[in-house]
Amino acid sequence: MADRTSRTADERAPEQLLSIGEVSRRTGVAVSALHYYERIGLIASTRTSGNQRRYRRHMIRRVTLITVGKRLGVPLSDVQDALRTVPLDSTPSHDDWQRASRQWKSVLEQRRRAIEQLEHELTGCIGCGCLSMKSCLLLNPQDSLGDDGAGARRLDLPGEAPQATSP
Repeated sequence: MADRTSRTADERAPEQLLSIGEVSRRTGVAVSALHYYERIGLIASTRTSGNQRRYRRHMIRRVTLITVGKRLGVPLSDVQDALRTVPLDSTPSHDDWQRASRQWKSVLEQRRRAIEQLEHELTGCIGCGCLSMKSCLLLNPQDSLGDDGAGARRLDLPGEAPQATSP
């Protein structure tokens, strides 16, 4: 039984290297996505003498954070910014993760404020009843769609070619 306990401890050692398949299995992220994350610098691997990728255990946390960010709709560029100070080549310290956490919190607060502003604008737009969209700042600034003619300019009906719209 002692062998099993020590082997389990060895398997969980921070310096242990994991294959890409193991990281994929543990995180639920496709191997192709892991390749992409590595290509853009979100994660890093070392190579064996046979040129196989090996990932440090702490990459599991990074991949998990990337996954959470994606689920929340956070662009990968924002994830990169939040993880920029977290080392790739050594096990991150508690302070490293705290810095990243503060950065993430800042990004999420900005996103929350943007969503609240959008919600406010949508509520005003839906509730105004203007129909001509003369005062709609969100979808039709300066009533630019009115220059294209009468009727619903953003409505595509089945069987009709899409109508050109102005941003």
